[in-house]
Amino acid sequence: MSVNNSSNVFLDSVPSNTNRFQVNVINESHESSAAADNTDPPHYEETSFGEEAQNRFRVSFRPGKQECYDNFLQNGETAKTDASFHAYDSHTNTYYLQTFGHNTVDAVPKIEYYRNTGSVSGPKVNRPSLLEIHEQLAKNVAVAPGSADRVANGDGMPGDDQAENKEEEDKSGAVKFGWVKGVLVRCMLNIWGVMLFIRLSWIVGEAGIGLGVLIILLSTMVTSITGLSTSAIATNGFVRGGGAYYLISRSLGPEFGGSIGLIFAFANAVAVAMYVVGFAETVVDLLKESDSMMVDPTNDIRIIGSITVVILLGISVAGMEWEAKAQVILLIILLIAIANFFIGTVIPSNNEKRSRGFFNYQASIFAENFGPSFTKGEGFFSVFAIFFPAATGILAGANISGDLEDPQDAIPRGTMLAIFITTVAYIGVAICVGACVVRDATGNMNDTIISGMNCNGSAACGLGYDFSRCQHEPCQYGLMNNFQVMSMVSGFGPLITAGIFSATLSSALASLVSAPKVFQALCKDNIYKALQFFAKGYGKNNEPLRGYILTFVIAMAFILIAELNTIAPIISNFFLASYALINFSCFHASYAKSPGWRPAYKIYNMWVSLFGAVLCCAVMFVINWWAAVITYVIEFFLYIYVTYKKPDVNWGSSTQALSYVSALDNALELTTVEDHVKNFRPQCIALTGGPMTRPALLDITHAFTKNSGLCICCEVFVGPRKLCVKEMNSGMAKKQAWLIKNKIKAFYAAVAADCFRDGVRSLLQASGLGRMKPNTLVIGYKRNWRKAPLAEIENYVGIIHDAFDFEIGVVIVRITQGFDISQVLQVQDELEKLEQERLALEATIKDNDSEEGSGGIRGLFKKAGKLNITKTPSKKDSSINTIQSMHVGEFNQKLVEASTQFKKKQGKGTIDVWWLFDDGGLTLLIPYILTLRKKWKDCKLRIYVGGKVNRIEEEKIAMASLLSKFRIKFADIHIIGDINIKPNKESWKVFEEMIEQYRLHESCKDLTTAEKLKRETPWKITDAELEAVKEKSYRQVRLNELLQEHSRAANLIVLSLPVARKGSISDWLYMAWLEILTKNLPPVLLVRGNHKNVLTFYS
Repeated sequence: MSVNNSSNVFLDSVPSNTNRFQVNVINESHESSAAADNTDPPHYEETSFGEEAQNRFRVSFRPGKQECYDNFLQNGETAKTDASFHAYDSHTNTYYLQTFGHNTVDAVPKIEYYRNTGSVSGPKVNRPSLLEIHEQLAKNVAVAPGSADRVANGDGMPGDDQAENKEEEDKSGAVKFGWVKGVLVRCMLNIWGVMLFIRLSWIVGEAGIGLGVLIILLSTMVTSITGLSTSAIATNGFVRGGGAYYLISRSLGPEFGGSIGLIFAFANAVAVAMYVVGFAETVVDLLKESDSMMVDPTNDIRIIGSITVVILLGISVAGMEWEAKAQVILLIILLIAIANFFIGTVIPSNNEKRSRGFFNYQASIFAENFGPSFTKGEGFFSVFAIFFPAATGILAGANISGDLEDPQDAIPRGTMLAIFITTVAYIGVAICVGACVVRDATGNMNDTIISGMNCNGSAACGLGYDFSRCQHEPCQYGLMNNFQVMSMVSGFGPLITAGIFSATLSSALASLVSAPKVFQALCKDNIYKALQFFAKGYGKNNEPLRGYILTFVIAMAFILIAELNTIAPIISNFFLASYALINFSCFHASYAKSPGWRPAYKIYNMWVSLFGAVLCCAVMFVINWWAAVITYVIEFFLYIYVTYKKPDVNWGSSTQALSYVSALDNALELTTVEDHVKNFRPQCIALTGGPMTRPALLDITHAFTKNSGLCICCEVFVGPRKLCVKEMNSGMAKKQAWLIKNKIKAFYAAVAADCFRDGVRSLLQASGLGRMKPNTLVIGYKRNWRKAPLAEIENYVGIIHDAFDFEIGVVIVRITQGFDISQVLQVQDELEKLEQERLALEATIKDNDSEEGSGGIRGLFKKAGKLNITKTPSKKDSSINTIQSMHVGEFNQKLVEASTQFKKKQGKGTIDVWWLFDDGGLTLLIPYILTLRKKWKDCKLRIYVGGKVNRIEEEKIAMASLLSKFRIKFADIHIIGDINIKPNKESWKVFEEMIEQYRLHESCKDLTTAEKLKRETPWKITDAELEAVKEKSYRQVRLNELLQEHSRAANLIVLSLPVARKGSISDWLYMAWLEILTKNLPPVLLVRGNHKNVLTFYS
């Protein structure tokens, strides 16, 4: 958008009180020179109003002044002139705009601010951020609407590039196709291909007329159901380029669309090879007849196919403007060729054609060819696999739906009529060729029946020819042997050859264009970040040259196979997979009853679509089970990958609003329900930091909260508020998305605080909503407590005290390797930063790229050369390369394995519950919930409680009675009667050595020195303190001995957490207790409830 900045545009401007939306132009030279010397000029947003603004507001003009506004506003947009400047330009001698009579960065409402990133009606513009308006105006800051930022954030194409593309779309949008030229002709040309002329006769020979027609009808059933589903999806909103990928992704999201896009693009790329090989086979047959073979048939097919695909690539890159006009001509040639065949069937056959098996319409031949006669290695479904690609091509019209005058009418009508016409033609050709040509013929005109010879009863024998030697030796003619039967039968053979050339080349060219277009649309959406390279378009038509080259490479690879029978089953599986997903997508959208699912095409049924999807899946396995398995593995991987990665796209869904309203209503309704012990469930705050950095801590918490309780992953940002808030807000959505992608039912919450403990206090008090408030704090054990600074230990123990103060239970989890895997994730973070830098670099050279792009292939390589020359490796790049070159083994593999240990299914084993102190039952409830999970269901509960030596049996019976009333199943109960005896000397020595460096030893010093040490190091453990709690210290050491004795082999240990009385137990002594208590054990959960009942045996 530009504004005329010549000095005479607003010479006679209207006073500021005349119009609320007045825009004045101020010349920079009129400003104070002193101000210009000291500060850079501020940056302002230009003002314009679109059509919507004009419709809403009526602007009054003073007499004789309307011309001034007419120069500025034209049709509701800013006047475009040769002299233009950027709204945020602060480094040139430009003019600045005033809004409401004064300079301001704040912007008035504009339609551009509300457009979607991919809007075709105009570019999206970013309004000034709240930070730019709220913070002090910085010097030398050019606030440009960052296209690079939007790309790096995954919002799609940069704004400048979008504007260019929208202009291109407006130019090309003038050419719109009707349903005949846009859909019917294209679909018929793509469906009628190589199979019609050189394989259909072989299929009839193998399967017979009856099964051959059944094969055609089965294929038609699949394509017809898919056509109905496609029609429904295509009419569910405005459609742009991208074919099946665009339709599915915008209707059902990137998970479905991403998997369909890659499969469909690859299938079209392989289809290029199939059609070119069909063309090459025809040429090789002609060379055989003229005895002009180059090498041998197989290599000749490879040579001719390679040359052909190179020529097709050149045509595609040069431009496809002539394609639309050529469609009708190619269709006419095909229709003439088909009519030529039907005419040839009624022209009386000559001796040469009879010797090759053609006898015109004969009832005996029809009867003989009606049943199947499969050769070795062939069967119904193997023949079906060869034919099915002939039925594909039904999406040719949908692929250009953005260029149709009325897609809602054109796609259903053109697609379904094309399927009907082509099916009738296939059936007609199959019946006619099966009624005219025998299966085997020698081609020798002397193989006639001589009077007196015995006839073998075949149709040919009855018609005067003896082809019986074909049963013992291979023959070259007949339905089973000659792929050029239609040329022989036709009235004029070269017309069939022309039809083959037209069908194969038009289909190959269409596939060569479709595959890159679909692939480019997929890459532009940045679903697969590694494929972003192929999103770039060149020239006025935004041609995907890189996609053309990739398609060319794929096609060449399959052309080198040179066997049509090998390529066809692969095509069948990929197209069937695409059709299956299209049908299932239609069913899924209908079944979900989403308000956004409102297709204008109503002639469809969700159960028919489901049947079509199941039929496609079944046919895939019957055709080729191992190819189907590979296809499903790829498809499943792509779906899981997209679901896991969750691309940064949001195409909108009305279910989002409904989910919010439903959740809000339920939350409000829950506030009216009083708490009851029977409905208690652990609702946890887990101090995971970033959820991806401590997955094991999150996994074990999620194990006893999934589907039953609230789980909030919390992170505390410590430092200056401005920096912390910025970092916190920037990662909030990403970390919540990580939880969703990993199917972890948890929320992410973060706070900025001056210290860690203050942040946790805020979380403990303010987290949750209504009744959904946390009642349990889950933290990881601090393994490095001996090396940690004093402040960290104080904060760690302090948050345990705070939790108890707020009457919140505490769970401390310890595993041998620890939880933090941030070192392992560093590689991924660095690579993501590198990708963002690459995208930002592309955005900065976008203007140059648009000029280079007009040079086609040369521009492509020119750009590559430019990047290689101008971009010097930075230190960051070097570090990234170093990280990439690291061997995986250099990372702590044990740590990586430990981080996933709670994701794995736990085998048969035990969860040992040491319920030493009654905390309300939380120590018992958590392990019970774990046993309800699939991963832990094979683990049995063993209960350990303290007791008296002389009352072991009585206390065991009492505990068993209590557990039975709680309805908690257990494998065994152990009463430990020797908890309070002293530990052995070796264990106690280990504990003393552990706390030695933290002891004050004041009793060994004089009183003055001791007092001085207490003042300087008040955190140290005094002799008086150690003596006062010596029995408790004995107990922790003794418990570890008992745990080693009884629970060393347990899958998990749940143990009552000792409570440190405030003011009595120093932080270091408490950490030593936790260390000695859980040392050298399996995973341990130290649990302490808030001493309020969480279990009850009342109904």
